[in-house]
Amino acid sequence: MFGLDPSLTALLILCILCACIFEFINGFHDTANAVATVIYTNSMKPVPAVVWSGVFNFLGVFLGGISVAAGILKLLPPESLVDQSIAQNVAMVLALLLSAIVWNLATWWLGIPCSSSHTLIGSILGVGIVFSLVGGDMSLSGVNWGKAKETGLSLLVSPLMGFGFTMGVLALMRYFIKDQRVFISPKNNQPPPFWIRGLLIFTCTGVSFAHGSNDGQKGVGLIMLILISIAPMHFALNMEKDPFQMEQPARNALTAMEALEPQLKDPLFKVTSERMRAEFFDILQTLDKNKALAEVPQKDRLGLRKDILFIVSNFDKLKKEGAFKQVDKSTVKTIETSLNDIKPYTSYAPTWVILMVALSLGIGTMVGWKRIVVTIGEKIGKQHLTYAQGASAELVAASTIGLATFTGLPVSTTQVLSSGVAGSMVATNGTKNLQGATIRSIAIAWLLTLPVSITLAGGLYYLFLQFA
Repeated sequence: MFGLDPSLTALLILCILCACIFEFINGFHDTANAVATVIYTNSMKPVPAVVWSGVFNFLGVFLGGISVAAGILKLLPPESLVDQSIAQNVAMVLALLLSAIVWNLATWWLGIPCSSSHTLIGSILGVGIVFSLVGGDMSLSGVNWGKAKETGLSLLVSPLMGFGFTMGVLALMRYFIKDQRVFISPKNNQPPPFWIRGLLIFTCTGVSFAHGSNDGQKGVGLIMLILISIAPMHFALNMEKDPFQMEQPARNALTAMEALEPQLKDPLFKVTSERMRAEFFDILQTLDKNKALAEVPQKDRLGLRKDILFIVSNFDKLKKEGAFKQVDKSTVKTIETSLNDIKPYTSYAPTWVILMVALSLGIGTMVGWKRIVVTIGEKIGKQHLTYAQGASAELVAASTIGLATFTGLPVSTTQVLSSGVAGSMVATNGTKNLQGATIRSIAIAWLLTLPVSITLAGGLYYLFLQFA
């Protein structure tokens, strides 16, 4: 497979299988986020609800793009995968996958809504930290801390948004909706009024699709990490792209960088700009020597990938730090446009990878859902979930996750939805309406997820390195 020897082929299959298992677990771990409200309001029966959710999780992965997947890959600097041997890369990938699977399974078994996103990102941080320490880098540059900070902020803010916005949506519903049946708990097995049922099924669909488009992309990012690590010859670059379509944008960007550099005031900005120009020269020299990407030697393909990622990340860094405030804006626009033309050479995923993740997540959604559903539906609040509470929590969850996917940020579907349900309970009868034991369990899992996954992944990676 991909020209690898039998042992590497077996390791590649094992790693991809682990990534699919992670997404499968993610499916049944997070199914409750979409189906709990429709089940507990009698809008849908359990089996049709999870099948419906599974289908839209599948569609979310397949149609949601790869912006979040690219964000996951950026958590590890490019040199983490370029400068290691394949055996070390396998150790890294297996460590982060196994630690994420173990923690997800443990919290599912206990029926605690826990963030798969937190788990995965903690695992990536763990192997990145150990990668740095093993190499004697006490500054821990084996982690892209800028991207980690951005990701961590999104994971922190999203549950607060779920809690607060759900309270606000519920207040608006009380103000505008006169039908008081919306604000009472379902009676026995009676279905809700037709229009309420339609709203709840719509929000279930929205959360399912949004979950697929965000959490599913994390699986796509994982498999691309595996493929780039073990079979870089085939996956470091998008081999379906024409190198000549990269050459002209690279020349345009280089010319613009040369015009822009004298306008930069800060000496540090100029140093970064000079390094970016040097990387552009490397790209153009590589392209000049080869007529097709398939002709580029393996080492040069990894170097080409590293050059592109370095330029893109440093351009974004300069922009955030205000380096371009007093320069010609049209020149900056030229660079930005050129980089947008170059990014698809590294930010991509084959259709078969997206399909594999979509199937894993979609099938997982239809299995093992009951434990977390019971927690969200019965154990967060002391009263039975009302129609309005369910609809408001899921409207906010679908909107928040959809916005995060659009901006390329991973968020926790579990945290957004469970905090939304908690917010709806508080908005109804205050904090006395919450079940303290469940809230404490969720909070403890939320606090422990990052340190546990970082420690577990880092420990496994160090252990595996002894055999690499």
